[in-house]
Formats: sequence, C-alpha cells, structure tokens
Amino acid sequence: MSADQMSIGEMLAATVPMARTLNLQFLETTPEKAVVALPDQGEYHNHVGGPHAGAMFTLGETASGTIVLAAFGEQLARAVPLAVRAEIAYKKLAMGAVTATATLGRPVADVVAELDAGARPEFPVSIEIRRADGAVTGEMTVVWTLRPNG
Repeated sequence: MSADQMSIGEMLAATVPMARTLNLQFLETTPEKAVVALPDQGEYHNHVGGPHAGAMFTLGETASGTIVLAAFGEQLARAVPLAVRAEIAYKKLAMGAVTATATLGRPVADVVAELDAGARPEFPVSIEIRRADGAVTGEMTVVWTLRPNG
C-alpha cells in the first residue's frame, strides 16, 4: 500500500511509534470528527488498574492529531501541523478500554484563510475520553498551529 492509499490511522500507526506502542485503534477519521480507542492492556495500567494517565493523554493527543491531518492534509505541502499546548482534566476513574473523540474548535476555512494571508494560525481541538459505559473519564484541549514552510 502506498502512502497515497494509506488511511490517516494507518499512516499515524506507521510513522508515530507511540501510537504503535499503545496499540491505538483508529475507528473514525473525518475532518469533522476523529475517534481513536485505547484497548485495555495491563502493561499500561496505573496503580488502580485502569489506563495510566500518560496513556490517556497520548490517546487524546493522537485523536487531536488525527483530526488535524484529516482537516488540513491538503495544506501539508506548505505547512507543518504542530501541537502548541495541551490541557487535560481527569473526570472519572477510567477502567477497561477507553475511546477519545476529537472535534475541531474552528472552521477549516477560517484557519486556511489565515494561512493564505501569511499568518501562523492556531486552533483548538477538543477531546472527550470515554469508557465503555459512556461515562466521560477525561476532557482535553490541544491547541495546534500550522507553521508555514520556509
């Protein structure tokens, strides 16, 4: 399979070692929503038997990167997406498999218009992390930028 034929999830799994290490599963990838799952794996548990906070952070950050690539993939020839800052709140005990759902906080067209004008746009991605029963175990925001090449 060539890079042109790879899905965004397959590309991330192939190029981001941490996504492979955690065995992240890419369930849905569109410019409007990205859903990534962290299977229940004992080697990534914390002291209370659920996914470690670092694994949950990586899950959320990966979901945010997935939607950024889906939304701004056409801009990669002229700009590099970079995470600028992130914040996470752990809301409830996470046990078992968890799923992160990411959504963009700004319209794609507005971000691209800033890039077209020569700016380095920033935009937030919101992520909800849920366990299998639907309870929200974490909320996260990652602010991204598109850094123009050259």
